[in-house]
Amino acid sequence: MRYLRILIPVLLLLSSLPLRSQDTDLGNWFAYLGSYRVAPRWSIWLEGQHRNYNFVGDLEQAFVRTALLYDLPAANSQLGMGYGFFRTANYLTGTDTKIYSDENRFYQQFITRQRFGRTYLMHRYRLEERFVHAGFRARFRYMVWAQLCLNKPEMTKGTVYLSTYNELFVNAKAPVFDRDRVYVGIGYAVTPTLRFDTGLMYQLFETRKRPQWQVMCFQNLDLRKKNDD
Repeated sequence: MRYLRILIPVLLLLSSLPLRSQDTDLGNWFAYLGSYRVAPRWSIWLEGQHRNYNFVGDLEQAFVRTALLYDLPAANSQLGMGYGFFRTANYLTGTDTKIYSDENRFYQQFITRQRFGRTYLMHRYRLEERFVHAGFRARFRYMVWAQLCLNKPEMTKGTVYLSTYNELFVNAKAPVFDRDRVYVGIGYAVTPTLRFDTGLMYQLFETRKRPQWQVMCFQNLDLRKKNDD
């Protein structure tokens, strides 16, 4: 637990830095990310997020996202395709009035995983087709996510780990650069199938940046009968 005594003060210090400017107020994202095994190679993905402008209580965006996933065991990879429904609350400039808008989003993705000693590495490539109030938009996303086990040699019950990712968003039409997300945090494996992760994420836009504190719950469940192969 000595790692927690070092990492938690560092994360809290980082989270305090952006509060010097009103245009970078700290927001908070709560997320549930679940994978449910239904067949030897097939899984269902279920994700829900609630995002706030402030630390809690001021809704910025809420969404649910689901997908059908297919494993490629030989390559330690996974294919997926899915759908998400998003509701976003935007403030009218200079007022406290919110305008709500909905988005229907379809996506396809490819995930590959590697392990190097105590480090777990994931690469995710995602293509999105977005149906928003302004029309149709397409976007590509690339994420690399690393988790370093601190107190145990592998991700098992009771493991404390360092978690960090970077995700780049690229639009199909100008402006090509959409945003970049950089995250660093700590996590704890309650059981082999349940983990919690929390830390600071910066969204970097072309002309501004915005910090978000993230709280994430990861769950992996096997819904097959015990006698299935």
